[in-house]
Amino acid sequence: MTTTHRPRSRARTFALHYLQMIVAMVVGMMLLYPLWMLATAGLPTDAWAHRTDVESLVMATTMVIPMAAWMRFRGHGWRPVVEMSAAMYAGFVVLFPLLWLGAIDADGLMLLGHVLMLVLMLAAMLARPGEYAVSHAHHAQAVCAEDGEARPIS
Repeated sequence: MTTTHRPRSRARTFALHYLQMIVAMVVGMMLLYPLWMLATAGLPTDAWAHRTDVESLVMATTMVIPMAAWMRFRGHGWRPVVEMSAAMYAGFVVLFPLLWLGAIDADGLMLLGHVLMLVLMLAAMLARPGEYAVSHAHHAQAVCAEDGEARPIS
């Protein structure tokens, strides 16, 4: 008796892409953000490096770096990587005026910024369903029009 493998559904592939990016972000935050904390530990509490807006951008960066590396490793072109990275920073940046006006505090910025980050990432993915609802092997075999690079299957 032979068994046939059903192709993974587009929705499942889309969700898997999202989950993989989140895992990469969490790993990056756990590994890279403590390095920032060590590097800035000796600074006075009122130093620019300890400002909430600065720390939120650093935190976003610790998540963007591994997420972008993972996307490139899995065969995504530069354009989707840059779009996804911008969505991640935007989750915090749009809240800065509320922080500066005192409408939210540091905890509010971090909580709302992370929630918005996930929502904006999902929006970026929904804007390009063909990019995220296909298998990674498809990306690895494709020549990306935006950068002209052919990448081997990984």
